[in-house]
Amino acid sequence: MSELQLSTTAGVLYTLDRMTTSDVELMLGVKAGDDACFEALLARYRTPLVVFLYRMVRDRAAAEDLAQEAFLRVFRARASYAPDAKFTTWLFRIAANLALNWLRDGRRRAQELSLDRAEEDERPALDLPDTGATIEQRMLERERALRIREAVAALPEKQRAAVLLHKYQDLDYGEIARILGCSQSALKSLLFRAYETLRVRLSAEVAAPGKGR
Repeated sequence: MSELQLSTTAGVLYTLDRMTTSDVELMLGVKAGDDACFEALLARYRTPLVVFLYRMVRDRAAAEDLAQEAFLRVFRARASYAPDAKFTTWLFRIAANLALNWLRDGRRRAQELSLDRAEEDERPALDLPDTGATIEQRMLERERALRIREAVAALPEKQRAAVLLHKYQDLDYGEIARILGCSQSALKSLLFRAYETLRVRLSAEVAAPGKGR
């Protein structure tokens, strides 16, 4: 029993050590052949990557497949890895290109996800513990979040990617520009058009909440 407990404790400490290691150190470990480093990167970024890809392609299975492909490409390129850019920039550039190619190839699902499925996948606020807000307030927040997601999903593909990276991944202009392969000035123009479209569309829905629904 003591041996098993010691082994478990060592495993926990090893996991905690991997959790505090930087992305660059982990990728250098992957390059050196340490599979545990790759597992640590996978654990760290799989969920945010799948969420980003799902919001891009609006297909849960495709998002999972594209995330797997993105990590596979990272692993295959491990021998040529050089820490001259943030790991997240590299990873999300691969993922963004995969998502844009998937959309352009016309492999989008024939029917859009129903509102019920979209709400289930996004884990709405009503599933969270009660924080004192009334049911009506939470329903309004849920509806508002759903309308924002729908408005973002309706943006042109590259604008959608820029907004998701800027708003939800909290990356700076330089990182997003490198991910999307454009200049910072072009990115700012892209984001301006995207946010202006969202502002007009969402303000119109607020003004006429029942319209088209």
